[in-house]
Amino acid sequence: MNTHTLLDRFLRYVRIDTKADDKATTYPSSPGQLVLGAMLRDELHAMGVTDAIQNEYGLVFGTIPGNVPGAPTIAFNAHVDTNPENSGHNVQPQIIRNYPGGDIPLPNNGLVIRVAENPELNSLIGKTIITTDGTTLLGADDKAGVAVIMEAARILMENPHIPHGPIRIVFTCDEEIGWGVKHLEPAQIGAVVAYTLDGAGTGEIEDETFSADAATVTITGVNIHPSIAKGRMVNAIRLAAQFIDRLPKRHCSPETTADREGFLHPLHIEGGVGEVKIQLLLRSFDTPELTAQADLLREIARHIERDYPEAKIQVHTRKQYRNMKDGIARMPQAVTFAAEAVRRAGLQPKYKSIRGGTDGAQLTEKGLPTPNLSTGEHNPHSPLEWTCLEEMEAAVRVVIELCQVWAGH
Repeated sequence: MNTHTLLDRFLRYVRIDTKADDKATTYPSSPGQLVLGAMLRDELHAMGVTDAIQNEYGLVFGTIPGNVPGAPTIAFNAHVDTNPENSGHNVQPQIIRNYPGGDIPLPNNGLVIRVAENPELNSLIGKTIITTDGTTLLGADDKAGVAVIMEAARILMENPHIPHGPIRIVFTCDEEIGWGVKHLEPAQIGAVVAYTLDGAGTGEIEDETFSADAATVTITGVNIHPSIAKGRMVNAIRLAAQFIDRLPKRHCSPETTADREGFLHPLHIEGGVGEVKIQLLLRSFDTPELTAQADLLREIARHIERDYPEAKIQVHTRKQYRNMKDGIARMPQAVTFAAEAVRRAGLQPKYKSIRGGTDGAQLTEKGLPTPNLSTGEHNPHSPLEWTCLEEMEAAVRVVIELCQVWAGH
């Protein structure tokens, strides 16, 4: 493996601003996603992947022809967009070679990646760590996955002696805002199984996600000039503050939960005296629990409306994705073959549940089993985001081995 090409790829990709825009009316939601997609298409062409295309939605497809007759087609997916909550503009990567251990100060903003909050750094002494300057996120979520897939594609194209069936490559847009597979169906991929490369650490195999809904709470008050407001104004901002204050504080929130505990998460708020909208995330590994979470929101709304009868509060929920565990269970070799590949790559498989979602959850729901694999992501969605080159290298080895495992079986 050429570590220089992997690092160069990653650095090239993260410098393109692909921040998703959850308020956009276009797909993809930001022009940078089209720019990166076109770059990936052209790089695949240069490798010899002759059918590589970028379609009208910005999705990129390519096929590495198989060399084992009868071997099934498998697919690898990553998303090109980055999270909308932090800037992805003018990313300035900081490369720390032969990491000596200890906290990592970022060049700007006084931010520090602390070992106390990132204990996995203790096992990466001597490795290559990549951060930003502290003013943007890094974009390893999911450009580490993009770089891993592209590097694996290069290796397979340059080494035709490696046995494998047909390999489909798929790069999606707007995963971070829930629309990664909005314009993607399993028939377009044409594989029996797919794997998202969008995970933390090394050797991790994730076959379960949260089930997820989104909620919009619209609070309509009564606005009037404050000079004549007595007994007449109903301030939607104050009611929004009451609404949020009545959400669970010591449980059922991201900052108080871990492992398999679900949560309600107020994500965004906007408006004024007359109307306020609150966007919330509903998450649970137990899908029926989403209904209970929505019922809690409506109960809070009813209580506030009783106290302020002139106000109106509407709670609207929409489905985002569902726990992929049942869908993947219908093809257990999707996980057992991944574990075999991890072992062949010299690693120990770690089975995890994702406290979030990937394109794999929705692809699985559409009928294509799609577990998630490690790519070395750490602190995603944050200026404290970092990755490790050697963990990305390990992910490339796993992908190469996984291709051979499927061909061998």
